[in-house]
Amino acid sequence: MLLLSVLSSGPHLSAEGHNPLLPRPQEIQYGRSRLPIAGLDIGFAARPTREDRFAAEELASGLRSRANAPVPVSGSSSPHRTIVLNRTGSGPDLPQPDEQPGPDSREAYTVKVTSDGAEIRAKSSAGLFYGVQTLLQLAEGSGAASAIPEVEIHDWPSLAYRGTMVDMSHGPLPTEEEIRRQIDFLSRWKDNQYFFYSETSIEMQGYPLVTPKARFTSEQVRRIIDYARDRHMDVVPCVELYGHLHDLFHIERYADLAVVPHGQDFNALEPRVMNVVSDWVDQLAQVFPSPFMHIGFDEPYDLQKSSELSRVPPEKIYLDQLIRVVKLVQAHGKHVLFWADMQNVLQKHPEIIPQLPPGLIAIPWHDFLEMDYSPWLAPLAAHHIPEFASTYIHNCLSIFPDFNQTFLIIDGILATARKYGASGMLINLWTDSNQDLYRMALAGMAYGAVAPWQSGPMAREQFFSDYARIVYPPALAVEVAPALQEMSDAETLMEKVFGQETMVMMWADPFSPDNLEHYRGHHDDLRQVRLLAEQAQERIDHALALKGDPYSLSSLYLGAEMLDYAGMRYIDALEMAEAWQHMGARPSRRQVDSELHEFCNGCLVHYAAGDLMDAATELREDYRAAWLAEYTPYRLGASLGKFDREYLYWYGFSRWLRRLESRFRDGDTLPPLESYHSEY
Repeated sequence: MLLLSVLSSGPHLSAEGHNPLLPRPQEIQYGRSRLPIAGLDIGFAARPTREDRFAAEELASGLRSRANAPVPVSGSSSPHRTIVLNRTGSGPDLPQPDEQPGPDSREAYTVKVTSDGAEIRAKSSAGLFYGVQTLLQLAEGSGAASAIPEVEIHDWPSLAYRGTMVDMSHGPLPTEEEIRRQIDFLSRWKDNQYFFYSETSIEMQGYPLVTPKARFTSEQVRRIIDYARDRHMDVVPCVELYGHLHDLFHIERYADLAVVPHGQDFNALEPRVMNVVSDWVDQLAQVFPSPFMHIGFDEPYDLQKSSELSRVPPEKIYLDQLIRVVKLVQAHGKHVLFWADMQNVLQKHPEIIPQLPPGLIAIPWHDFLEMDYSPWLAPLAAHHIPEFASTYIHNCLSIFPDFNQTFLIIDGILATARKYGASGMLINLWTDSNQDLYRMALAGMAYGAVAPWQSGPMAREQFFSDYARIVYPPALAVEVAPALQEMSDAETLMEKVFGQETMVMMWADPFSPDNLEHYRGHHDDLRQVRLLAEQAQERIDHALALKGDPYSLSSLYLGAEMLDYAGMRYIDALEMAEAWQHMGARPSRRQVDSELHEFCNGCLVHYAAGDLMDAATELREDYRAAWLAEYTPYRLGASLGKFDREYLYWYGFSRWLRRLESRFRDGDTLPPLESYHSEY
């Protein structure tokens, strides 16, 4: 058998003519023969467990879909051409404390394919499951021509813990079905932890007034946990037991438990606080079987106020409360993780780092591009405190995720994590703008799962192409890959004009003096945003017309529409401002009539303000559909209200222009355009 070696450290994964694989296996060798899928069956080398059978059914389903032919799962090896699942050990199916990565780890696997059959070998059912995901990516062709190339793979994770945190509290509430889709998706890329972020979005018995319309019951959470277990993902409770609890404190019954009434942070010096915390920890420990619990403790914005009121040093308040909560959680046998808030606490008070309670796992996070991330990880590593590195996908407060920046940050912070011996990587998804749609971020979720598995560097320039080829049929992949790059480039350009909170600026008053001054000189950037977004719309529209999966494509199309609208909005406003300036202080009535006619007319169509009104109305309906595909209706009204306000803004502007036009006389002074800002 002649094998072609492909080293994991190479710039591109696939040997000539073969599929890309993500994550990139540690060791892979291709041969020259092929194993046809038609006529295969799937068997086991030993008596299968429930988890082994699940992996086999996943494999059978994927191969059947590609070959359009039966691929039965038998109870054991058969005389036919067979893919054998060979589990050689009885290791745990989910991540456990103190795991180590590497070729002998629980999650390592081997795939061998010849023209006669194939074997996936692993110590645990988790390793078999990951081998199945790789084998499905290897499969080539379709129908009767479908086959798996001759290959030998030895693969293992470079980090033991690879997680994604999904925000359930800052904005919309994902449906239970959507969470299952996310878990399905993340497991394909070999993620093994799903951090379920809740401030008050998990029902707590005895607290009926706390977000009654925006929480999961314990039964729903248990169903999600069971679903994830089959896919070898541990659902970790990621809660807030110090700050970020306004949803509790805005209820009058609990207002005085905060540092500031109706504020954000628990008053750690109030004895009744620990009664609530203890009760919540007890309930969470009963619902979540995970050996881990993430207790939050980031961004205690009222800590300094608490210190001023009590005359107790802020670092003592913080450390004492952290120690109390850690002891409560550890009493349930849990390993405790917390946000190592370097910027707000630990960099200001590094002297408390050696005093952190034993057994604690720190998660230092940083969300921006830096030349060196050592200041976030080195102080903890110096005191031998276990840590996961963490950052977020730049979807939050953005019109579309800035994957250009996200990928650079993930690569940079991951390289630093390896340098300082971090055992895990946690990628976060936040919804601070209340308008973020998680499906737009799927490519970033995949990147964040893939990067900490493989040892070699990510091929950033190749990622969208490889990702699209794995997720979509060939005719769709050639449209989706460049569309993802075009939308990310458009978002990057928007950030060049407005800074990183482009979703916020999308709704800002374009005629306010500060905003007008801010985007003057950026006409070419805004025009390029529109051109990129329009090209992406064409590509995604074509992919949808080819019966592409609307699960991801519909949200991508909406993202392109919103980028296009944001560019159009500010280009139109800029051109209006330039025309206004051109008219001078005392234009003639004829000049006013001529110039204002370009912006509005009596029939409300075929003019700039009318275009924006039409687009805002259409976007509202598309956005509403996209929201309800992912989320419950909770907080939908607040998001749709921004589209309604946008329509009213341009409708009011057109009425203001028409009133001005009808009343203007030769010799009158033209009011400044910014005066609409004050009237509005």
